[in-house]
Amino acid sequence: MCGVIGVMANSPVNQLIYDALLLLQHRGQDAAGMTTNQGQRFCMHKGKGMVRDVFRTRNMRDLHGNMGIGHVRYPTAGAVDSVEEAQPFYVNAPYGITLAHNGNLTNTDEVRDELFRLDRRHINTGSDSEVLLNVLAHELDISVNEEDATAALTYQHFFSAMRRVNARIKGAYACVGMAAGLSVFGFRDPNGIRPLVLGQRQTKSGAIEYILASESVAIEGVGYKTVRDIAPGEAIWIDMDGTLHSQICAENTQLSPCLFEYVYFARPDSTIEGTSVYAARLAMGETLADKIAREIDVKDIDVVMPIPDTSRPCAMQLASKLGLSYREGFIKNRYIGRTFIMPGQETRQKSVRQKLTAMPSEFAGKNVLLVDDSIVRGTTSQEIVALARESGANKVYFASAAPAVKFPNVYGIDMPTRTELIANNKSLAEISEAITADKVIYQDLSALIESVQSAGQAGGQSRLTQFDASCFNGEYVTGDIDDAYLDRLEQNRFDAQQSKKKAK
Repeated sequence: MCGVIGVMANSPVNQLIYDALLLLQHRGQDAAGMTTNQGQRFCMHKGKGMVRDVFRTRNMRDLHGNMGIGHVRYPTAGAVDSVEEAQPFYVNAPYGITLAHNGNLTNTDEVRDELFRLDRRHINTGSDSEVLLNVLAHELDISVNEEDATAALTYQHFFSAMRRVNARIKGAYACVGMAAGLSVFGFRDPNGIRPLVLGQRQTKSGAIEYILASESVAIEGVGYKTVRDIAPGEAIWIDMDGTLHSQICAENTQLSPCLFEYVYFARPDSTIEGTSVYAARLAMGETLADKIAREIDVKDIDVVMPIPDTSRPCAMQLASKLGLSYREGFIKNRYIGRTFIMPGQETRQKSVRQKLTAMPSEFAGKNVLLVDDSIVRGTTSQEIVALARESGANKVYFASAAPAVKFPNVYGIDMPTRTELIANNKSLAEISEAITADKVIYQDLSALIESVQSAGQAGGQSRLTQFDASCFNGEYVTGDIDDAYLDRLEQNRFDAQQSKKKAK
């Protein structure tokens, strides 16, 4: 999971992109980067770490131009520790193209081989984003040469290229990019798995400026107005004069956004596909309360506590519906990153104690219901339950706003192997024992879908009829994932871990 931003403006965009990346920091904390365009020249700076650490004043001064793109990285493909895989990526032919990508391709190996054998293009990293960029560059070259090798690159060439790009690659991708001296562009995969939003504002002179971002909060937080979500399979091309062109460039499109965006990844103040993330999380609390009332004697619960911060709306609404006391038993150190998206299990486990501090006065002698957004590997949940018991809790019930995560997510979330997922091969009783909770309660998938749909019905019927819920039900919307594919992923991950151990 990553965050992307693209801007076409009438004044320097470096500070604006920096501010927008800060608003998207929750989507990736491993690396950050920015590319701007002045004339025919790209100006780029990227590095490992968070936005405030990567960009210094001296870096910002070198990022010239009125259009640019930015990226925050959460690594799911390629090397976690490689600064070379920070984005945006750049190729100098044809024309000069730079790209930032959110998502994950599922046929990277096949396309990488085609690029080398047939297209004669070299890939220098293990990143699927570099593969995607080179496919786009190759298809743009073909589009222009089909008409006239000397012709200038136009939006028609771009749309023609995108139709072939979408036919060649599979997976999840929401991208922004630039063609040097020509345009800012963006596109989204045919299933719309990863979000991409269009915004605009009018300058004092009456000119219209455009912005593309992973979430609406990054658009509105820098003074733009959200216009709409980019449609599945849609490509956007914004000329230097501010003219916007758009076209659906894929066959058989079907909006299937990732459910985990609403559960965990997106900020609560974002709107995705017309649905308030905050409203969706409140609705999750309603349906989860119903589930808890069926499985536990509510009178045995003294207090409801969220695991800060993602689960707070769900926990508040749950407590209200059940008529239970709501308390903040854990205090979060906001200078520690999100543990779920931290690379490496040891790092995540250690960070839990650094991130959360329990208040014994809120736990002592009480039966507590802890509410979290999800249970993935179980290591974080185990540490949290231990903290509650160390602080004097009598009983600890643990509720998840999401259903049991039983399958890998191959579309840009770091859930790559079945063996790492606690719910994949354990019963509810075994999961409870593993995290040392008195009882674990999961949201039902049907209830989660109902929650998101109901939150999107303000002013009419929700347009969300289908979701990518693959990590819950094992149904992959791209249709190209089978057991053999998952076996290869697991073997590759094991091999990478062994190589890292040997290197130490």
